Amino acid sequence: MKKILVVDDSSVDAKNLQRILLDAGCAVSIAVTGIDALEKVKNDKPDLILMDVNMPDLDGFATARKLNQTPETKVIPVVFVTSKDQKVDRVFAQMLGAKGYVTKPYATEEILALL
Repeated sequence: MKKILVVDDSSVDAKNLQRILLDAGCAVSIAVTGIDALEKVKNDKPDLILMDVNMPDLDGFATARKLNQTPETKVIPVVFVTSKDQKVDRVFAQMLGAKGYVTKPYATEEILALL
């Protein structure tokens, strides 16, 4: 069973992703901030992180940068699931090593294709 960490400060978006992933047979945990995500990654060791960009305290890009600075978390794939749809955001995500970039609103099939 894949362990997925969903990082999104919007409870509606987080719950929607959680529902899709649970229906696909995944174990899902949710973090609402980047700082919360860093703690959960240490404790839960997820197989994949689905992360929003716009969040309070530590945004998704800064959180991904911190994950990349630690050898044990650097190997966990990060896919951004965000409403930011500018080319510069996609390029920056790639520079941070993101394994994917999905824009909201998304189709269930787009999320399932990440598994």
